[in-house]
Amino acid sequence: MTVQSDLKKAIAAAEAAKGTYAMAAEATEDQTTKEKYQQMSADMDDHLMFLNNRMNYLDNNNSLNRQSEQGY
Repeated sequence: MTVQSDLKKAIAAAEAAKGTYAMAAEATEDQTTKEKYQQMSADMDDHLMFLNNRMNYLDNNNSLNRQSEQGY
């Protein structure tokens, strides 16, 4: 489960970064900087989509998960 554990940590870090960027965008008055923070926050959505899709794939296709569900 190391890969899934690492993915969970990466997802949490990406969510935290997205929130930090969104807060920074709200806190700045410089329009160029605000737009950059907003773009960085949007970029994290792509990262999160990939990470969550990977986690779902592993959850559905990992033979060790299927064995534990079947009681092996």
